[in-house]
Amino acid sequence: MDYQIMLTELLKGLLVSVEIFVLTLVFSLPLGLIIALGRMSGNCIIRNIFRVYISIMRGTPLMLQLLVCFFGPYYIFNVHLSSEYRFIAVILAFSLNYAAYFAEIYRGGIESIAVGQYEAARVLGYSQGQTFFKIIMPQVVKRIIPAITNEVITLVKDTSLAFSLSVLEMFTIAKQISSAHTTMIPFVVAGVFYYIFNFVVAFGMGRLEKRLNYYR
Repeated sequence: MDYQIMLTELLKGLLVSVEIFVLTLVFSLPLGLIIALGRMSGNCIIRNIFRVYISIMRGTPLMLQLLVCFFGPYYIFNVHLSSEYRFIAVILAFSLNYAAYFAEIYRGGIESIAVGQYEAARVLGYSQGQTFFKIIMPQVVKRIIPAITNEVITLVKDTSLAFSLSVLEMFTIAKQISSAHTTMIPFVVAGVFYYIFNFVVAFGMGRLEKRLNYYR
């Protein structure tokens, strides 16, 4: 087995894993906030719709959601999609899944803010939008960073589930090389890459959390 070729292929897979990771965060973080606001809506119909959505996303396996996103259009609507849709289905499933988890984290952070702050903002003449984005959200972000960090670290490892749709991320490539050469070395190298990836993410989130602790 040529180890240089193995490392090159695994690094290509790592780039795909990073792409899944970044795109999932780009879509799921803002979507999670929208879902959290819907979950807290004063309208019971809207509130219950988002409550059911969160329950389904958190109560079913991510791998099942990946399969539904990929095969659903064909079996439900008889729509034939190209092979490029595999990657889109991965991003769609990951974003919808993680948005549900982020939504509950946002909701917990928003509900932890004292009601008096809303009242004080109203007295100062702030609109609801200004109150939320200028006063409430900065405090919420500071409080939820540890919980967000846990989910982000989990996301790094969950990118390996893309193998269920044959997307050539790092775990899929490691499995292919290992099967072809009957060796565990690709899995060991992939494990080291995952650990480094996670270490970098945890370090970055730790620095962010430290920067937001401006009152300590």
